[in-house]
Amino acid sequence: MRIDAHQHFWVYNREEYSWISDSMKVLRRDFLPGDLLKHLEQQNIDGSIAVQARQSLDETRWLLRLAGEYDFIKGVVGWVNLCSGEAEKQIAEFTADPKLVGIRHVLQDEPDDMFMLQESFLRGISLLKKFNLVYELLIFPRHLPYALTLVRQFPSQQFVLDHIGKPPVKDKIISPWKEGIKELALQKNVACKLSGIVTEAAWKGWSKSDIIPYLDVVFDAFGPSRLMIGSDWPVCTLAADYKSTLNIATDFIESKSEAERKLIMGRNAERIYKLYPGNQEILT
Repeated sequence: MRIDAHQHFWVYNREEYSWISDSMKVLRRDFLPGDLLKHLEQQNIDGSIAVQARQSLDETRWLLRLAGEYDFIKGVVGWVNLCSGEAEKQIAEFTADPKLVGIRHVLQDEPDDMFMLQESFLRGISLLKKFNLVYELLIFPRHLPYALTLVRQFPSQQFVLDHIGKPPVKDKIISPWKEGIKELALQKNVACKLSGIVTEAAWKGWSKSDIIPYLDVVFDAFGPSRLMIGSDWPVCTLAADYKSTLNIATDFIESKSEAERKLIMGRNAERIYKLYPGNQEILT
C-alpha cells in the first residue's frame, strides 16, 4: 500500500485549537475524513495514519471512532497522559482497538525543553513496548539532544521523528540541526517522517531547492528503510496543496530504486506501525 503516514482531523473551535493563530486562518474550519479521502484518491494513496491534534483522551477516542468508520484510516497515533499514574490503564483501554498504533505528546510546546526526560514521562514511555505502540517525537531542533538521551534509554522502543525535526528551512540554516539528526539516526530504533517540511519554509515563497538540502540529510542519515512519506494535511495547506506537498518527497525519491521508493511510500509505515500483524518478516 501507499500510505500517508501523517495527517490530522478536527472540528474547529477556538478554545481547543488556540495554536491556530491569525496567520493560519485557512485552518479555522472543520477538516474531516471525507475532505481527505478525495485527495488520497486523486494521488493514488491507499490509506493514512491519523495523528492527534488535541491533548485529551477524548481526542484519541474520537480518532479511533473515525478509524472504525473509514477503512482508509489504517492507524491512529493518539494521546494519553504518560505522566499520570493512570497511564497504563488509559493505554490498555485504547489498545483494545487494534487501530491504535502510537502515542504522541506535543513536546515542542512544553515550557521545559527537558520535559521528555522527567521521571514520570519516562515511566510512561516504558509502558509502550508492552502494548506494541510507537512513540512519536514532535520537537524542534533545540530538543534533539534531549530526544537522543530519551531514545538511548529505550533501545527496544520504536520512535518516529515527526517532520524531520522541524529544521529552519525558511532561514536556510542547516546546522546544528544536521548534526543532531545524524546523531539521532544512529539509534536504530528511530524512524523519520518526510512530513511537515513545507510549513517550515517560507509559506508564500518556497521552492523545492530550499528543501532538498534537508531531505538529503535525512535520507543519508536514516536510509530508505526508516523513512516514511507524510502530508501533515491540513496543516500543509498553509504553504501548499496536498498534491504539491506530497510531490516534494515523491519527486525527491524518484531517482531512488523502485524497492527504496516502495519502502518510503508505504512498506515502512506498514512495518513500523504493524498494520499487518503476523506479516512482519515479509515487510522487513
